[in-house]
Amino acid sequence: METIGLIGGMSFESSAVYYRLVNEMVRARKGGLASAELILHSVNFEEIVALQKLGDWAGAARRLGDVAERLQAAGAGCILICTNTMHLIADEVAARVSVPLIHIIDETAKSLQAAGRKRPLLLATRYTMEHGFYAERMTSLGLDIVVPEAADRTTVHEIIFNELCAGRVHDRSREKLIDIIDRAVENGADSIILGCTEICLILDPDRLPLPGFDTTTIHARAAVEFALGEQDVEAEEAA
Repeated sequence: METIGLIGGMSFESSAVYYRLVNEMVRARKGGLASAELILHSVNFEEIVALQKLGDWAGAARRLGDVAERLQAAGAGCILICTNTMHLIADEVAARVSVPLIHIIDETAKSLQAAGRKRPLLLATRYTMEHGFYAERMTSLGLDIVVPEAADRTTVHEIIFNELCAGRVHDRSREKLIDIIDRAVENGADSIILGCTEICLILDPDRLPLPGFDTTTIHARAAVEFALGEQDVEAEEAA
């Protein structure tokens, strides 16, 4: 089993979900008391948020690149950035290590394509919805991203940072998100990307007006498949 390296803490709420999912998936595949070989480096999210607000993405890339190097030196065979937003600098982080960086956008695109979905609504932080890196990469992979209107983008962003990242889940906020999804249905969206790793805390992808794709689960599954090896995974699924 390869060792999985997680760059976490952005926020620690979703990093805890990653840790649980990866270990549950390994146990489900291997049986018994099996769990993952895993190294988690959790950063201080307050420092990362400050860099985001300043637009200092180069500084953020240096910070996460340092962490990636440490994870590789500690024995990680792959690296995951446990947040969608910071994939804005994924290429810079990947350039700092020689082991694979498993890219959350690429893995999500594979899941959408396998399900025959082409026009997903993206629910995410303002950075992810507005900076273009997410939509551009999805477009290059044959998908046409839909983003909410400006006021709705503000609502989603505030729910993520003011509530979910602080461990608060409110029914009224869930209703607001469902309203946003309903409007996207009217605009031709055919699926939903839970494009922030905290959104799975408030929305169940299997209980939405359109098929939901939880990036946290998709990313964690890709890490497990890498760690166990494709042949190992396929053989156990066939069994």
